[in-house]
Amino acid sequence: MTSAGTVADDKPETGQPARGQRAADRQVLEQQVLERRSAAVIAGIEAVDPDHVLHLASSTLKIVLAHFIDGPGARPGRRVFAMTREEEGVAIAAGLELAGARPVLIFQDNGIGNLLTALLTLCQPYHLPLLAVVSRRGGLGEYNSMIHTISERTEALLDAAGVRWFQLDGRTPVERWAAEIERAWAFARATHRPVFVLVNLMGS
Repeated sequence: MTSAGTVADDKPETGQPARGQRAADRQVLEQQVLERRSAAVIAGIEAVDPDHVLHLASSTLKIVLAHFIDGPGARPGRRVFAMTREEEGVAIAAGLELAGARPVLIFQDNGIGNLLTALLTLCQPYHLPLLAVVSRRGGLGEYNSMIHTISERTEALLDAAGVRWFQLDGRTPVERWAAEIERAWAFARATHRPVFVLVNLMGS
């Protein structure tokens, strides 16, 4: 109530957007970040020019996967298929490497625990230069409360396993992401070992 006895206007002051508008603006910004970073990841993988793309479904990877499953990346001479589990994808990719193919794995970080046995008993000891592009989950902006516990330990798991990894997030300009993915592919081949590129598509 005002001093005159009338109901006060509940509208926000000029220049103070309503909470709903701020939330909408934030969603628009997050979508723009997702689209820009996804496009950079696509460009990096295309620069590698894999002949096999093995993937596991992920909501954060939907733009990247759509490009390769039924978009411009689904081209003649390239096989794109889903893996049922991460460790099976590692084993298939290892066989493809031994046969002289150019596979790339795409999945999200909460599956890293599943693939360690295959990675450490096959790819590491036999010096197979696999490239995995791994989307990050957890952290700021994450909407799934159950995923933090495993995802925030991604780097620790890879370090404990002796797996080489590189991270692409807000600290690296998105304009450099494609080149960094291509460099990671070359690094895997120069060092004869698996290399994981951890990509944060969600804005952190």
